[in-house]
Amino acid sequence: MKKALLVAISLLLLIVLAACSTGEKKTVEKDDAVKDKPVKEESVEKESPSVEVTDSSGQLVTFETVPESVATLNSGDLDILLNLGANVTGRPTSSGPVAAEAESIPVIGNPHQPNFEKIAEVHPTVLLAGMSFKQHAENIERQGTKVLYTQANSIEDIQSTITMFGELFKKQNEAEGLNKTITDKVETAIADKAKPVKTLLIYGAPGTYLAALPNSLTGDLLEKAGGENIASDFPKEENYPQYASLSVEKIIERNPQMVMLITHGEPEAVKAAFEEEMMKNAAWKNLDAVKNGNVVILPSHLFGTNPGTKVTEALEVMKESLAKAK
Repeated sequence: MKKALLVAISLLLLIVLAACSTGEKKTVEKDDAVKDKPVKEESVEKESPSVEVTDSSGQLVTFETVPESVATLNSGDLDILLNLGANVTGRPTSSGPVAAEAESIPVIGNPHQPNFEKIAEVHPTVLLAGMSFKQHAENIERQGTKVLYTQANSIEDIQSTITMFGELFKKQNEAEGLNKTITDKVETAIADKAKPVKTLLIYGAPGTYLAALPNSLTGDLLEKAGGENIASDFPKEENYPQYASLSVEKIIERNPQMVMLITHGEPEAVKAAFEEEMMKNAAWKNLDAVKNGNVVILPSHLFGTNPGTKVTEALEVMKESLAKAK
């Protein structure tokens, strides 16, 4: 009886040991499999140093890295560049106030009279210019400088330029901040258009006067400020599609409540010359704008050129001017 009991216990122990051995083997095999399994490396996407932008002419331009330096022939572009902290090595000629941080930057001329010697001297990675500069672009690019084109015929154009500069210098967050500020201020400033002020916008230099159309920056600002452009259907100038020749007959017929003069420089001289021009045609004297003294000169640094981020200041000035005629 005892012998049978001992045999039974021995068999039970053998079964238990066999089970443990099998379990151990499985655990080891499992551990070995985990150990031998190749570890998948985490893919870290590195930001490419190259930059790709599309300018206002629709031209797609690629740079291997963020441009080291930039020069511009436009004061509005200069204003945006300074706000983004770009390394500006050439700035336009200016008859108005110059930002303190721009005073030491070499002057390279203006869109109508670029100083090619100075541009070559500062040798920027990028030169910013208007569409009219295309005729000179090949010579500049031969020197290793890439030319990008900008335009400012509306607030939207200026904001698009800010976005492009943000991409060009990898300052997207800063550019978004500038655009948000402009959008917020414009939305606040947009006037009630229920009773628009009939307005004639005149771009002038002594001896030359053109009507600014709605597709110009000043025309865009006028509409947003609550004005009605009486020259909206005047035929466009072939070389300057944002402007039209003055039609004295139509102006007298539409009788503007406000006349606004836009000039690049010497505003008083332009106003005096324009008043002399009006005196030659007695019909001008009967315009409501003239009879009520609503002939104003718009600040040249805001309206005679692209104001850049200060476009909201230009909109406020336009609103205040129109308010005098209401």
